[in-house]
Amino acid sequence: MLAAVFAREGVLELQDRPVPDDLAADEVRIAVEGCGICGTDLHILDTPPGHPATPGSIMGHEMIGRIVAAGSGVRTRAIGERVAVAPNITCGACARCTAGRANHCEHFTTLGIFRDGGLAAFCRVPERACYPLADHVPFDDAIWTEVLSCVVGSVSNVRCSPGETVAIIGGGPVGALHAQLFLASGARVIVSDLSDARLDRLAAAGVQLTVNPRRDDLVDVVRRDTAGGADIVVDCVGTALDLALDLTATGGRISLFGMNSTARPAVRQNTITRNELTIFGSYVGVNTFPRAIALLEQATIRPSIFLSGVVPLEEVGEAMRRLRGGDAMKLAVRPSPLA
Repeated sequence: MLAAVFAREGVLELQDRPVPDDLAADEVRIAVEGCGICGTDLHILDTPPGHPATPGSIMGHEMIGRIVAAGSGVRTRAIGERVAVAPNITCGACARCTAGRANHCEHFTTLGIFRDGGLAAFCRVPERACYPLADHVPFDDAIWTEVLSCVVGSVSNVRCSPGETVAIIGGGPVGALHAQLFLASGARVIVSDLSDARLDRLAAAGVQLTVNPRRDDLVDVVRRDTAGGADIVVDCVGTALDLALDLTATGGRISLFGMNSTARPAVRQNTITRNELTIFGSYVGVNTFPRAIALLEQATIRPSIFLSGVVPLEEVGEAMRRLRGGDAMKLAVRPSPLA
């Protein structure tokens, strides 16, 4: 089968790989229906890398597919079943897992980053990583399941109430998903981004106010619109805590979703204390896959409006270049059939 492989620093290669047939008792093989390309994939391929990964591994962690083979011990999943794959594999036994913080497992590994993932026709997956996904969910919505599960955790942390105002810094895929979930909860949503094309898509999806900070001062716009600041602010960039403090109303909440390991912003502790702000870090999410799937199956949100296109596996390199260049918001890959 053809596979997109993280060959070495900065290099993605299309390689011929054997179909995984050495299933452990608790594993299944899925025929990959599709795999989204994530910003993390771009960071892995940065020079120097912006995210660790295992050289030689097949990339792709945002996968959906159908089970075509099962190990001898598989009991909860069935051949022919459509599934979404939770790529973060935890041990279930360390102190963090047993404390209910499996997203901080001491032995954490990830399909598509540290182990072979979904940018290939087939993938070997632990049974417990597979979540049933109804056949009626269109591909263009279903492909968002994994990233949506992460955003569900962030939105849950800040507990938005109907009528509140939310300001989102960064209108890429995760900012767009945040916007859709907040809109579904009855909030007024403001999104800031440097791309007018992204802002146009967000406005078409129902976002009430979009701001390009190249033209307008975001703090002034938000304070005027909200009479003092947003109830909730989400940083989807990973470097905007200082800005978030200026956007948040007294008593408001901040979700720090974006990640940048090199960012070292000064923390204005006096502002946090004086304005009684609550700040949440949001990482991956705990038990959020079922809720993400329910949102898609019930069509509570339809993220397909933000999908820029679907490409064959042979064009994955060009797809990543498009995403890096900013002329696409979100792209998904349909893997090549077995050669």
